[in-house]
Amino acid sequence: MFWHNFKYSFKTLIRNKTLLFWTFAFPILLGIFFHMAFSDIEKSETFDVIDIAIVENNTFHQNKFFQKTFEAFSQKGENQVFHIQYVSLKKAKDLLKKEQIIGYLQMDDEVHIVVHSSGVQETIFKYIVDEVISNQKMIEDLASNEIGQEYSKENATIDYNKIYAEITKLVYSDTESLDNVSKTNLSYTMIEYYTLIAMACLYGGVISMFVTNYKLANMNCVGKRTSISPISKIKILTGSLLASYVVQMIGLALLFIFTIFVLKVDYGEHILPIFILAITGSLAGLSLGIVVATFVKAGENTKTGILIAITMLGCFLSGMMGITMKYIIDKNIPIINKINPASMITDGFYSLYYYPTFHRFIFNVVSLVIFSILMIFLSLQGLRRQKYDSI
Repeated sequence: MFWHNFKYSFKTLIRNKTLLFWTFAFPILLGIFFHMAFSDIEKSETFDVIDIAIVENNTFHQNKFFQKTFEAFSQKGENQVFHIQYVSLKKAKDLLKKEQIIGYLQMDDEVHIVVHSSGVQETIFKYIVDEVISNQKMIEDLASNEIGQEYSKENATIDYNKIYAEITKLVYSDTESLDNVSKTNLSYTMIEYYTLIAMACLYGGVISMFVTNYKLANMNCVGKRTSISPISKIKILTGSLLASYVVQMIGLALLFIFTIFVLKVDYGEHILPIFILAITGSLAGLSLGIVVATFVKAGENTKTGILIAITMLGCFLSGMMGITMKYIIDKNIPIINKINPASMITDGFYSLYYYPTFHRFIFNVVSLVIFSILMIFLSLQGLRRQKYDSI
């Protein structure tokens, strides 16, 4: 019965010309428009060194960890990230006001960064400072634990500098760093194509919502027959989701084939992680569509409008229409983007841009899988509890 439901759902989807257009044709058309609009804008884009200032005070001079870390980031060469001016607070404010720097760092009881506006460079500045703070806390905790063990052994000659140096080396050998990858694939054009993939993933929710509606008694006659049949709700949901997923994968495959072989888009060396992120992002979009179909008690057009509104809001908050919005949300209400599937997808793409390791990328992929499982579980519970006075 499961395969019968899968086959029926699949045939229903591929015979719907409107869905086929939005799934297969629309992303390709957008890709063509992107290519026409951006192909001549930039032939190459370099990662510009970021101008910042650090406020010199006693707290900063006493923090050797921050000093050495930012010295490393400002060393001239291929991987230089910052051009740093060490100034007073008054001078830092003056430089920021004149827009000679994008922001400054000030240390007192806590570490503060002040920026002139929101943008890509400001976001990178914030991320690096957050990473340094995290690493410093990690080193302090590890050093405290190591020193405690030496005390327990009654070691009277503890080499504190050696312990600190060894732990620092250990942490930085296994920590993400920022690489200048701009010469190979860092461009605003690529960000637009990544956005196109992310939106195609999330718009797959329309597919799953359409096929789920066919299984609901309050939507059509087919749903009435399905509701009184002895088939398990789990089989109904999984069969519909699998059919939607197969159709969505075909659409994504066509999009990748077209952009790579026709538009000659170079996705860089991370093509496999991009595929993995697209696959998990599609699952999140499909599961969101099933939730809307299950819990929204309205007509199909209303459900479609609600799903698109949720998707577009998520895309807006995640920075798809401008990366500055992502920075604002991350800074002020970070919990929103922690549960926003659109943000998980875009953050996964940005992590492939800026980090040589896959720690942050894996975190986003796992988050998308957890989100999908939660949405499917909620949908299953909703389908099980649906009852009607008469059918």
